[in-house]
Amino acid sequence: MALSSAASTARATAIGAVAILLWACLAFLTTGTGDIPPFEIVAISFAIAFLLCVGKWVLFREDIAGHLRQPAAVWGMGVGGLFGYHFFYFLALKTAPPVEANLINYLWPLLIVLFSALLPGERLRWWHIAGVVLGLCGSLLLVTGGGRVAFRAEYAAGYASALACAVTWGAYSVLSRRFGAVPTDTVGGFCGATAVLAALCHGVFERTVWPSPAEWGVLLLMGVGPTGLAFFVWDVGMKRGNIKALGGLSYATPLLSTLLLILAGRASPSVELALACLFIVGGAVLASRDLWARTTRST
Repeated sequence: MALSSAASTARATAIGAVAILLWACLAFLTTGTGDIPPFEIVAISFAIAFLLCVGKWVLFREDIAGHLRQPAAVWGMGVGGLFGYHFFYFLALKTAPPVEANLINYLWPLLIVLFSALLPGERLRWWHIAGVVLGLCGSLLLVTGGGRVAFRAEYAAGYASALACAVTWGAYSVLSRRFGAVPTDTVGGFCGATAVLAALCHGVFERTVWPSPAEWGVLLLMGVGPTGLAFFVWDVGMKRGNIKALGGLSYATPLLSTLLLILAGRASPSVELALACLFIVGGAVLASRDLWARTTRST
């Protein structure tokens, strides 16, 4: 029974890790959206994710009302997590330098690990903390390129938005475990609500740019992957996988994103990238020690 439970946890963790691979593609895909403003991108891509989910429900004759008929707390958590993260992220980028904003934003994997200690049956060990701290150091190298970071008082509001962004995603991810009985399909409803709220923000803050055929193709890919399937598999990982391991593995997102941009010729390799790779991979291995150590003992 214990072995079966461990295998189930490992499988759910692997499923959750797919989200990290998909999110790593987001920066590359975003470069193909031209002058389309951020909230318009969010509105369109999340609408695509929602429509694909509805199509799946209709095709398999699922209980759509059952997926969506959830308590207000569930909707508050889900919509607050998906829309809240993107709202604070774009606000941070508009009101603070992008390097500092991204550094603060990348506290979310560390916060996931720390918040997980509040869950029943979860226990933090030194290797969990050490793993995510190593990952954070790697992200710092990636974002800054080894240069200096200067936090200035005039950007305090932007820094606060970036911190709210990190806290929002960390809290959403960990709270998903507390709502473990909620079907993963409900995430489709969260995507639909996020699309509506993003469209409202777009109408208030931005000017509409009609996508070209190529840009529609990119938006479709985003809706299928990084802003679609990624949130469903992440939900599986958070509810039934090893949260601390996924927190450590999450620092692979900026690394893989950078590597993809290099392969596409849109970024250049560097010594800082190599060091960041060592920090992030080492941190991920350390933070996921529970999984591989258990596997070693069982073989």
